This record gives sequence, C-alpha cells and structure tokens, in this order.
Amino acid sequence: MIPADAPAYRALMLDAYARHPEAFTSTVEERASLPPTWWETRLRTDADAAEVVYGAFDADSALIGAAGLGRESRQRTRHKATLFGMAVAEPARRGGAGRQLVQALLAHARTLDGVRVVQLTVTEGNRPAQALYERCGFQVFGVEPLATVLDGAFSSKVHMWCDLEAAPPAA
Repeated sequence: MIPADAPAYRALMLDAYARHPEAFTSTVEERASLPPTWWETRLRTDADAAEVVYGAFDADSALIGAAGLGRESRQRTRHKATLFGMAVAEPARRGGAGRQLVQALLAHARTLDGVRVVQLTVTEGNRPAQALYERCGFQVFGVEPLATVLDGAFSSKVHMWCDLEAAPPAA
C-alpha cells in the first residue's frame, strides 16, 4: 500500500476496531483521533520506513484487507519483526485474503537483512485467526494472561512465532 491508500486503510481499520474490539489492543477512539498524516506515515514505502503495511484488494481495486510488519530496531532484537493490525473486511472473509496477506508479509520479512523471526499475538479463543497463523507456519510459545481489558473483562493474548528458516516459503 502507499500513502494515497490512507483513507481506505483508515476506514478498514476503524471498522475492524469497532466490529471486533476484543481482537485489537487499539481502540476506535484512539485511532479515530489520529490525524491523516499518521495513517499516511504508516503506509510509507521508502527504504528506511520502520514498518510496512500490505493490502488486499478486490477486483474493483477496493481495499478488503490489510496487515503490517514492524521490525525491531534495537541491536540485539533486530532479528525479529512483528506482524500487526491484521484485518479483513467481513464480506471478504474466507476468500483467502488473510492467508495471502500473512504469506506476503512473511515473504517480505525474508527479504529483510538479518530477520529470522516474525512474532504476533492473537486473542485467546479466536480460533479462526489462530488456525490461519498456524497454517502459515506460526507456533504458540506462550499465553499472556490479563493482556487486554474491554468493558471490565480481561482477555489473554496468545503469543506466536514463525522461524523464517524453518517455515517453508509459500508456494
């Protein structure tokens, strides 16, 4: 995606935060208040961008899904990246867009010098999302209790990782 896609990206993500608040650490209110430049910066494509966001588009070029990858910046953790902000619009679910996004981000991570591990978190109990990540080569390495709170109810986050050298690239 490119900065010009920022309005569509913002709309997709705000819808995802509203429909599935339990799945995200950020809230609609937090993200809706951010200026357009924040969304545009997140979609930077220059070589020194700290993160990259990929989009899935339908046949009419409408954005139907997005996910991002951020690389760790500290010297001792630069071998790791984090998959974040995975969202696929309701009507496009179960059509393969999520899998394509994850595989594209893993392929991108493989091009980053020195990156070996991609990590993510998924809300405990979100079996469809966890199963998708497992099909793409991720493994559970722990559960963080009381990770988020929504309307007074706590949720745990399942921590997953993918060893880029062990997981086969997508065919």
